[in-house]
Amino acid sequence: MENVLKEIKRGADELLVEAELKQKLASGKPLRVKAGFDPTAPDLHLGHTVLINKMRSLQDMGHHILFLIGDFTGMIGDPTGKNATRPPLTREAVAENAKTYTEQVFKILDPDRTEVVFNSTWMGKMDATDMIRLAATHTVARMLERDDFHKRYTGGQPIAIHEFLYPLVQGYDSVALKADMELGGTDQKFNLLMGRELQGHFGQPRQCILTMPLLEGLDGVNKMSKSLGNYVGINEPPNEIFGKLMSVSDTLMWRYIELLSFESLATMEKWKQEVAEGRNPRDIKVGFAQEIVARFHGKAAAEAALADFEARFRQGALPEDMPEISVPAPGGSLPIANVIKEAGLTATTSEALRMIQQGGVKLDGEKVGDKALQLPAGASFVLQIGKRKFARVKII
Repeated sequence: MENVLKEIKRGADELLVEAELKQKLASGKPLRVKAGFDPTAPDLHLGHTVLINKMRSLQDMGHHILFLIGDFTGMIGDPTGKNATRPPLTREAVAENAKTYTEQVFKILDPDRTEVVFNSTWMGKMDATDMIRLAATHTVARMLERDDFHKRYTGGQPIAIHEFLYPLVQGYDSVALKADMELGGTDQKFNLLMGRELQGHFGQPRQCILTMPLLEGLDGVNKMSKSLGNYVGINEPPNEIFGKLMSVSDTLMWRYIELLSFESLATMEKWKQEVAEGRNPRDIKVGFAQEIVARFHGKAAAEAALADFEARFRQGALPEDMPEISVPAPGGSLPIANVIKEAGLTATTSEALRMIQQGGVKLDGEKVGDKALQLPAGASFVLQIGKRKFARVKII
């Protein structure tokens, strides 16, 4: 029992209530484990998969996974963490995103052992009377205890009435599914507790709650986010995923392994001991990067990504799949920073200048030190930014 609990709590932020979970596990019956996803953004990164990995772990323990697609709640719009009312999605957008989402998550979950459910199945059958009765189970004061609602209310920001329905509907999903356990991010705690409360209100055993942390990005500081550029997308090319994971610090590596690897806790502890005794952590990082690439692209792609990485960074080889980009120079020449930006290798010229200053720009293998360098029309060269971005550029 203790080893099972230790594995369940691996990487988790909080388990509520542990004594209740022990009782449920002691019964020997597979738990009905629920996790809900609103199909609002179909492109997933590794931060999104922390929760899905935990579902897979529980699935491998023999528990029944309920992968809930919030097609009904998606049309309300999750207000969690928002400082303004989020526009609801159309039914068509929700359906399209849901299709893409399931295609990606089944690279982690076993589709044959996963029950996919849609909350419109039961919420769509509710009439106005049913919804009013559901709303009557909680007060406005209780809703304003939620951190984001409280901040908006005290800050004079508007809160639409329909936003109060979101946690109620998410909570009622647990009633409809008779969930024994619900998983969610730390930012979902209020909604997860709502499920417990509503189950008690409807005379059901209350679900246990397991909250998972929000994964740090490649910078090791901020939450993984596309907008911050510190993410690893699961649909990115294998070489890109591999290179990004190899770039993380040795300290952050352990955090990623704990939350993203399917290796056992015993194996992880063995690796830590080996590093303490002198093993190069890079060896462990290589194995972890291969595991992640193989999960989303297959074993052959993982082997090829390793070979490419070794050739590129140990032997100085250039990647074979570099993009070929033409950059116009209307005045006959263009500053190096503008070339870098126009080639799509940085988002802004300011970022390009910063990379030059930091020694992160190479032209045909030679480090660029002159920020005022002008490149004439007709010039062709290989441009490298950082360790992973390459392009064959021609000034026209």
